[in-house]
Amino acid sequence: MKQITKFSVNYPVTVLMLVLAVLLTGYISLSRLGIDLFPQLNNPRLYIEIDAGNRPPDEIENIFVTNIESQAIRQSDVVNVNSVTRVGSATITVEYSWGKDMDEAFLDLQKAMSTYAQNSGIDAINISQYDPNSTPVMIIALDNENLLNLDEVRKVAENYIRNELIRLEGIADVTLAGHETAEIVVETNPYLLDAFGLTASDVGQRIQSYNRNVSGGTIEEDGVNYSVKGVGMIATPVDLENLIVGMKTESLNDGSSRNVPVYLSDVANVSVKNKDPETMVTLNGSRCIGLSIYKEPRYNTVKAVQNITSSLESIKKALPGYEFTIVKNQGNFIGGAIKEVRQSALIGILLAVVVLFVFLRRLNSTLVISIAIPVSIIATFTMMYFRGLTLNVMTLGGLALGAGMLVDNAIIVMENIYRHIERGKSVFQSAIDGAAEVGGAITASTLTTIVVFLPIVYLQGASGELFKDMAWTVAFALLSSLVVAILVIPVLVSKIFGNKKVKPVKTISLNWYENILSGALKHRWLIIIVSVVLVSASVLLVPKIGSEFMPRSSSNSFMVEYTLPEGTTLENTNAAMVSIENMMSSSLENYIESVYIRVGELSTTAGGATQSSENSATMYVALTPEGMQQYGLVEQSINNIMEQNPDIAFAFIQEEGSLQSTLGNNEAPLIVEVVGEEHDVIAGLTAQVKEIALQSGSLFNVESSIENGAPEIDIHIDRLQAGYFNLSVEQIITQVTNRLQGLEAGSYEVEGEMRDITIKQPNVSVKQLMDMEITSGDSRYRLTDLATITREQLPREIHRSNQSRVGKVSAYVLEGEAFDHVVKALEERLRDVPVPHNYRIRMAGEEIKRKESMSGLTFALVLSVILVYMVMASQFESLVHPFSILLTIPLAMVGAIVTFYIIGKPLNMMAYIGMIMLAGIAVNNSIILVDTINQLRAEGQNKRDAIINAGLQRIRPIVMTSLTTILALLPLTFGFGESADLRSPMAWAVVGGLITSTILSLVVIPCVYDVLTINRTNKTSNE
Repeated sequence: MKQITKFSVNYPVTVLMLVLAVLLTGYISLSRLGIDLFPQLNNPRLYIEIDAGNRPPDEIENIFVTNIESQAIRQSDVVNVNSVTRVGSATITVEYSWGKDMDEAFLDLQKAMSTYAQNSGIDAINISQYDPNSTPVMIIALDNENLLNLDEVRKVAENYIRNELIRLEGIADVTLAGHETAEIVVETNPYLLDAFGLTASDVGQRIQSYNRNVSGGTIEEDGVNYSVKGVGMIATPVDLENLIVGMKTESLNDGSSRNVPVYLSDVANVSVKNKDPETMVTLNGSRCIGLSIYKEPRYNTVKAVQNITSSLESIKKALPGYEFTIVKNQGNFIGGAIKEVRQSALIGILLAVVVLFVFLRRLNSTLVISIAIPVSIIATFTMMYFRGLTLNVMTLGGLALGAGMLVDNAIIVMENIYRHIERGKSVFQSAIDGAAEVGGAITASTLTTIVVFLPIVYLQGASGELFKDMAWTVAFALLSSLVVAILVIPVLVSKIFGNKKVKPVKTISLNWYENILSGALKHRWLIIIVSVVLVSASVLLVPKIGSEFMPRSSSNSFMVEYTLPEGTTLENTNAAMVSIENMMSSSLENYIESVYIRVGELSTTAGGATQSSENSATMYVALTPEGMQQYGLVEQSINNIMEQNPDIAFAFIQEEGSLQSTLGNNEAPLIVEVVGEEHDVIAGLTAQVKEIALQSGSLFNVESSIENGAPEIDIHIDRLQAGYFNLSVEQIITQVTNRLQGLEAGSYEVEGEMRDITIKQPNVSVKQLMDMEITSGDSRYRLTDLATITREQLPREIHRSNQSRVGKVSAYVLEGEAFDHVVKALEERLRDVPVPHNYRIRMAGEEIKRKESMSGLTFALVLSVILVYMVMASQFESLVHPFSILLTIPLAMVGAIVTFYIIGKPLNMMAYIGMIMLAGIAVNNSIILVDTINQLRAEGQNKRDAIINAGLQRIRPIVMTSLTTILALLPLTFGFGESADLRSPMAWAVVGGLITSTILSLVVIPCVYDVLTINRTNKTSNE
């Protein structure tokens, strides 16, 4: 170590060039680092989506789903297969073990499903992997108050705005929602049609036969070839009205008769109308058009959004009167989250520098140590680039967490160099000796912090995937700080201080520590017993604190997905949403900035595709700053409103800040599953579970998957009767379809756009449907003579898990309630439910993830402690001294646990990561202290004097390093803005643990050292 510090002082230019090289490569690397919200997670799920026409759910389940599930579950590394079957469709989720090569899994599953692709009963089968890019990076509401016709707005949006945006670099697609399209509607009169012996099909065929351009060959004349084309395309609605659709016989006065043409206007009303919209979009109660903009998969989100925003400014100037309102901006969210973390880190670094100046009282000493921070961080960017990491909330959070620790090594080296200067040594010699003396200790302390991240890097599951990038970032930063402390600090001291005599400066005195330490050593056993009691008491607090999987994050916006009873029309769904919006606006006036509603679509299905349904709607709610602070109140208020509408199911979905969406799961956190086979038995048990959940005061928005589905009218055709009248099933159903839905009769061109021609008939009631006539040639038959008509109620959804049917009860937990406490209370009550043989009730959803993550992170914590012990045993060449240092870890846990108890927040995955970090951070002070004790004993001091003198020497750097780390983390604990809730538990754990470990280790560790080294010979820890 001494050779390295000697090289540093003797070759300052070489060291300067090395530092400049690091700064240059770091700057280049930073400019090329990608920017994302979260690390790239390899979500191990594939989705099989099948479309099977209008088949009922139970039929799809029996014919297709069960067979597909049995094929899927036999694939390599599959851990779970779940499915949801609805009318006409099914989604099968195939979940693999984490770390599985998903490209290989996709090809294998595609091969296994190839036979079903050829099945005539399946209209379409699609295999996909969850892709975060399947959600739009920006949603824009487009409106023009001067244009009431949304078809006119659509023309501009589709033909100009969309084309302008899709040309931008990084933009993959732009889709429209809530728009309307004009068409020619031919409203036929069934009585007039019947009077003239016509049907709607006859009219449609006649329109199509005349509305054509037909090639007629060629003519050659004078050496020129002319193409012959019969032009018959309809140009205006008047052309359509004058179309002859039949002939009628008219009697004349002289007794003769003649054929008279029947025009379309005689039997129908022709008009230009907008089609019934497939979706309806409103912004703050006013109809508008929604633009959803998608980026290319690997393109930088922030840059894509910047391109869009810049383009919109130009489009606004070209389109006066058009208003663009940004409803969702993923780039701003990511940029805001990144900016908030960066600001927290900068504030933390500034606070750390202030602490340095307060303690050192020297501007040049503070400057020397402060230089270590930017050099270490910029060097980290280089290693991040070559490791393939991105700038995201986790990596920047790692840098913010490590910001306070980056100066620890520099403080210890600087403090020791200054101590040698005070002894009368030259600045050059002090720089060499001071850095070399503590080099081994700071190397050991740095390695202990780094090795705690090794278990995280190799941790399986969501927690491992999420924290790997942060672990690498902290490790890179600490390695950089170690190199800077040993190589750069000595040369800076030698150059800044020079050879002139350093005048002593009065600094903060901590001499009172000698009396405290002497008293503690006299009552060492009492101190040890008290510390054991404190640790035991903190362990007893853990069950009271409770735990959860992930912290509940608040955001400046969120989504609510609504599902009305099956069969609800689009207009009625929209009316219900307007009513809910009005109630929200009146009760949450100061908290809500805007409300954007898209009726007819849910946000996304599991695989990322849009799910359309007239009875569904998605509401985007943007909050004011006050509303963001009162997020729990807003959520509770919406729940109170929905309690007045019990028939409407709803689900809260966080915006991009939610880790659940990143992990491909948007379900409610608490889910109870009833597993069995018979639908009626499952429905009965599920109803009991739902009733018990509703009685819990800690749950809201309790929903069951066993609900009535769409109302249906079944036409059971009598094949014998139909065959007797020479009618096929297809003929009967086709005529019913044409009567109910109308039929397409071609299209015509208007201003460069093709408009549909649709033949419609008056709406039909069930009674009219029963009296409907089916024609076969000249014969007519009532539908009830050919079929039996019944009303049915289909099940809404059929859920399956690992080839068994399940009924699900989902719910949300009130803010302030510990998730595991709510689960335990619910499990206690569910034990009283009588469950038949071969049926069972089990907790699912977030509870499974919570148990898995807690188990995995507990293992990681134990492994981290073992690795820390190994590093320290190697450093001290002793099996005993590391035990005295390891006691710092439970002392640190006391602070972390008590902190969460005081702030009233449950422990979660982020807090556990903070505790794992504590295992490496908390021992640093003890390593420095024990290393100095061993050095003094090696110099000949007796054990008691060595302990006291080492304490006096190291009390100031220990307090300084702890304070800088704590103050650097404080902005993260109180951080506001995007993703702040995700980071704060980790910061709270480290801050709370460092406070107690610093205070207690300064007293307890010397006592433990004194006890463990009784009757032992002095032993040096290092040379």
